[in-house]
Amino acid sequence: MINSKIIDSIFSSASIQRWNDYPRMVELVELDKQAHKFIIAYFIAKLEKDVNYTHLIEAGIFEFLRRVVVTDIRPDVFRKALQKKSKEINTWVISELSPSLKDIDNGLFLQKFQEYLENPEIYKKERFILKAASYLATKWEFSIVYQTSQFLTDIEDVKKSVDEEIEDYYELIGVRKIALNKKLAKIIDLSGRLRFQKRWAQTPRVPETSVLGHMLTVAIFGYFFSIDVNACDKRIQNNFFTALFHDLPEALTRDIITPVKYCVDELSDIIAEYELEKIEDDILPNVPNELHKEFSYILGLYDGKKEEFENKIYEDKIKIVEDVSKYNQDKYNAIDGLALKQCDKLSAFMEASLSISHGIKSKELINGKKQILKGLKEIQGIDFKEIATKIDHDFGTTGQTQVRMEFD
Repeated sequence: MINSKIIDSIFSSASIQRWNDYPRMVELVELDKQAHKFIIAYFIAKLEKDVNYTHLIEAGIFEFLRRVVVTDIRPDVFRKALQKKSKEINTWVISELSPSLKDIDNGLFLQKFQEYLENPEIYKKERFILKAASYLATKWEFSIVYQTSQFLTDIEDVKKSVDEEIEDYYELIGVRKIALNKKLAKIIDLSGRLRFQKRWAQTPRVPETSVLGHMLTVAIFGYFFSIDVNACDKRIQNNFFTALFHDLPEALTRDIITPVKYCVDELSDIIAEYELEKIEDDILPNVPNELHKEFSYILGLYDGKKEEFENKIYEDKIKIVEDVSKYNQDKYNAIDGLALKQCDKLSAFMEASLSISHGIKSKELINGKKQILKGLKEIQGIDFKEIATKIDHDFGTTGQTQVRMEFD
């Protein structure tokens, strides 16, 4: 499904500093920006017609992986370079990533990636939506940077440039709603705040990851699982977006680690009930009405509870199923909840394993890693414990994540 090299590439983005030539009151990293971009793209796309969501997901992942490779080039310089040397740059990107991607989906993923870079006419609408989402995520970051940079002589020029760029995307309904600070803007703001909540908050780690970044890593793992089991398009999409939003309520409740949730009888039930109340009061009212039913399904809401990690289908009503592979057609709207739970655990395992491979370890990380490994199992022929064990072994010798910097 995945290997240590692609894991290393994904998590290296948590060490890529953004706006690092400006003073910042908080750390801004590439992984969080990419996660925020995907969330914004989802909402923009849902207000448009004729969007291929599998293409949207794939294009977003392709752009993310390319950004990891070219991160040492300033974005404005990179855009100019692409105008004159796009073929050479894209060839270099493919050569850098080919060793980590060549075995995924029997080489088909790498082939799609190469076609995407070589042919700007494919995924055209999805590219435009992602570009708009990237801009809005950057603008959100700049609102933070601006607070601490007003003494700099060029900051007003940067602000003017950022503010003016929004006109390029006004044809998109979602962009106009966000720009006018409508209800949808509150969801974008709420999701962005998840970058301030650190995972494993009680122990040092390298690289540090936020709840927002974690959501994207689980979504990407969910995508790779989906293509490995030959999931239909709707199942691929549901799996990705269910994972992408699975911790969104933590923007309202904070990240509560598993041992704390279960340290007192019925505490987990109280937390779950409160989380449901906050979703009903502070999230769903800000989601466009036409998205309520679908977004509630993705969040795992049904029968007065929240269970995003259940195997389910949705025809006339939500139904819990044992084997999702029996419903591998778009009409069933299937979600591989149990597999996504394994992806969630695998992401947490990698967070601990990577830090330990860097020499930053604690008893919490070591014990947590052992406990997570015990909970990993095989789903639909994909052995998550075997994947974790192999990648962990690789990290012990070659899993050193390179710290890189991006100039914005």
